[in-house]
Amino acid sequence: MLNVFKNLPYLGQYFILSFLLCLFAWLSLFSWSIVPITGQQALTALLHPDKNIIAHSIVLDLRLPRVLVAAVVGACLAVAGAIMQGLTRNPLASPSVLGVNAGAALGMATVSTIAPWFGLFGTSVAAIIGGAITWSLVMLLGAAWRGGNEHGRLVLAGVAISALCAALTKAMIILHEDQAAGVLTWLAGSVADARWSHWQQLWPMALVGLLGAFLMSPTLNLLNLGEDNARSLGVKLGWARVICSLLVLLLVGAALSVAGSIAFIGLLVPHMAKSLVGQDHRKVLPIAAIMGALLVMIADVVSRSIIYPIETPAGAILALIGAPFFIYMVRARTS
Repeated sequence: MLNVFKNLPYLGQYFILSFLLCLFAWLSLFSWSIVPITGQQALTALLHPDKNIIAHSIVLDLRLPRVLVAAVVGACLAVAGAIMQGLTRNPLASPSVLGVNAGAALGMATVSTIAPWFGLFGTSVAAIIGGAITWSLVMLLGAAWRGGNEHGRLVLAGVAISALCAALTKAMIILHEDQAAGVLTWLAGSVADARWSHWQQLWPMALVGLLGAFLMSPTLNLLNLGEDNARSLGVKLGWARVICSLLVLLLVGAALSVAGSIAFIGLLVPHMAKSLVGQDHRKVLPIAAIMGALLVMIADVVSRSIIYPIETPAGAILALIGAPFFIYMVRARTS
């Protein structure tokens, strides 16, 4: 079945994945609800909403923003991971591995515990700033360390910075226990609390970041040829790195500020996309966006059903998938 799917034309793969995304979005609207909701009720709520009907209110006020946020968060993290792998030419690169997630978590924890009055916008800005600082430190350390291979140095730098940020985040939680409940929920990674306010904050940043990423896809293809070849073909390496880094920070900051620390999407999905369509980022990025959205949505549905009616954080579900894949990738790189 997988080989048949891989042999399909690009547009065929695109439309099948889009259909699966729409199917799981539809299932997410009415599956696993304390108040029983049928597919017909969900459709009626979308086409002829009536807030006096409880099922309609659940679909429109709780489920629909949750589905939209899950899809866009997955797309943002997957595309950010693909950009990082193309920019660094490192198959192990991702926001969670190279410390961007940890830096964003530290920034969010700092604002949430010290200045909670900044609200959602403040946490978004803090997440972007925290991710920017850690991403810069990882790139500097990865370039400065001697010994071993370049890819290994970058990953080691990411692990070191992630550990430092995690320790500082825990310290912030301990020192401000009265403000830490929301931070702990955020660190677990979940879209269970997504509301329209989160969606309104998420979509503008996601739109800018995703459109910018798609526009940079030809440049990422040239960067994969090596710095010397890319420079000879007219790529301004400094500007390319800055723009790609800003896009990564925008996408990751937007996603993590509303959904929490969801890891491994940026590592796992780009490899899945490349196994289907090859190395051309003009094809990889759109497919990765759909696959990332689909994977987070599936994880969200599964998180509701494991010990229903208690919800398991979607971030935990994705970590169970992503951690073994990361170990496999490390072994593959070192063997």
